[in-house]
Amino acid sequence: MSVLLISTYDMGRQPFGLASPAAWLSHAGLGVVCLDLAKERFSDAAVRQASTIGFFLPMHTATRLALPVIARVRRLNPNARIVAYGLYAPLNELLLRERGVHDVLGGEFEAELVQAALKGCATEDTTEVTPTPEPRVLPRLSFKVPLRSVLPPLSNYATLQDGAERRTVGYTEASRGCKHRCRHCPIVPVYDGRFRIVSSDVVVADARAQVDAGARHITFGDPDFFNGIRHARDVVERFGRVCPGVTYDVTIKIEHLLQHSDALPLLRDTGCAFVTSAVESLDDTVLAILEKGHTRADFERAIALCHDVRLPLSPTFVAFTPWTTVAGFLELLHEIDRLDLVDHVSPIQYAIRLLVPHGSRMLEVEGMRRVAGPFDPVSLTHPWRHPDPRVDQLHASMTRLVGVNISAPRREVFGRVWDEAHTFAARIAPMRVSPPMPRATVPYLNEPWYC
Repeated sequence: MSVLLISTYDMGRQPFGLASPAAWLSHAGLGVVCLDLAKERFSDAAVRQASTIGFFLPMHTATRLALPVIARVRRLNPNARIVAYGLYAPLNELLLRERGVHDVLGGEFEAELVQAALKGCATEDTTEVTPTPEPRVLPRLSFKVPLRSVLPPLSNYATLQDGAERRTVGYTEASRGCKHRCRHCPIVPVYDGRFRIVSSDVVVADARAQVDAGARHITFGDPDFFNGIRHARDVVERFGRVCPGVTYDVTIKIEHLLQHSDALPLLRDTGCAFVTSAVESLDDTVLAILEKGHTRADFERAIALCHDVRLPLSPTFVAFTPWTTVAGFLELLHEIDRLDLVDHVSPIQYAIRLLVPHGSRMLEVEGMRRVAGPFDPVSLTHPWRHPDPRVDQLHASMTRLVGVNISAPRREVFGRVWDEAHTFAARIAPMRVSPPMPRATVPYLNEPWYC
């Protein structure tokens, strides 16, 4: 009997959440099979042969897609031990256990997954359900180099588009969790302000293995790459030496870009193609509610700092919240245009709506509680309606617009969003400030979804 690990969706990248535990399971002497349903067909045979079946649930979309697969797996192999792990597993623990999941693991799941698999191999009696300790202790692990030979090749996954050049992309993590507690972030209910560092040896070895397998760009998927600034410096310095000519991207909070601006030239010189930052809003009131730790003025300073060192900054936004107004949405578009960020922003960002999963700190806010409904086991959220129905109508319009233009050039989509939003607001669309053609190429990953 073997252990089967299943991923349903991981933003177009080769799932780290399969490769990492696969290394742990293999080291424990267990046979391991991986199934990435975003790229591979479901395998009845693999399910029937498995004594333990683990579902990697790193995000909302992956969890929703996993629920019918869990039901299918249980029908095919009712004796298998079912494990759910990843950020969204503990957020949906009650629902998962109702669906027959035996073990629900959150952050730092590898060692506990091995123990669950050993239980699954030791007995056919899977009626025992392992309760999650309250509060769950977040372990400190000695991470292993992920095992990627059990996954589809990197060429099957998302690529980096850099002008006319397309590069194969790998993915690794130099740290997990986050020492910040932004209200809307799904990391917070699991890590609660804690983060864990992955050894530089492991990080660079994993990156190098992917380069040897054809990667010409690596995404470092840390929620905030500068949470541990000395560690971050060490990782990119070693990466630059071991993988010369290979580019990478990182995600960094605005406040950390300002605090550690002296490290930006190091990122550029070691191959950083762009930095993603979760800006979320340009409204200081909304930023305060989300507890983002930065202001609109801070964002503009970060843009200037990155521009000065020729390091592209790619902001992400939560464009629709209970505090969004039609005028505020137009202002967001005008500022993206004024700051010459049209080529830096993925079009899907114009339609991102605030998600409120179970356990979200957003429910601490009275304004959120007034508009949010009870937890919905279908959407896996607390659904909410905007106090102004026009804002929800605008969101629906933007969703339709960007959803059918996923592969279109960013400036073309922005032009359509610009015109549609002004028409919706019954305003004449003014002339745009940014030039009709980009001043410089801005690299981007061609997988547009972020939740």
